[in-house]
Amino acid sequence: MGEAGKLKDAQGMDVLGVGLHWDDVEVGYRFRTLGRTITETDITLFVGVTGMVEEMFTNLEYIAAESLMGARPAPGSLVFCIAEGLLMQSTMQRTGMAFLEADLRIHHPTVAGDTIHVECEVVEARPTSKPGRGLMRTANKVVNQRGEVVATYSPLRMVKSRPRGA
Repeated sequence: MGEAGKLKDAQGMDVLGVGLHWDDVEVGYRFRTLGRTITETDITLFVGVTGMVEEMFTNLEYIAAESLMGARPAPGSLVFCIAEGLLMQSTMQRTGMAFLEADLRIHHPTVAGDTIHVECEVVEARPTSKPGRGLMRTANKVVNQRGEVVATYSPLRMVKSRPRGA
């Protein structure tokens, strides 16, 4: 991205952590997020707040006796949410406007203790009919510490344009 991708404050200092503008990237641009370990606490809080109180997520005795995974699984929707959180921290701050759609597929189970990161490739970046915004679609792979792709999705987002003169 170089200099064009930087935001300056009123004193001319670089502001770090600002997300991508749709017109700062080209189709084919690839990047990845930092990693994050999914914990037992993440699973407990997620299933509690969403009401996903299925025994495979809440009953450790059942998991030990019946699970084919041998560990406490994370709901696929939790894996997706954590992946989105990793992306928000690095690509959407101050620039994301709307999450419009996504086609989500879960390929392998993720269990407590797995560490995931997201690998992305920009597959679409174009202006909308309204000024100041564009559409950006990425092909996202959620990858665990063993290099297995555990989920894929291709979100379409409305993203701000680079401000004129910036």
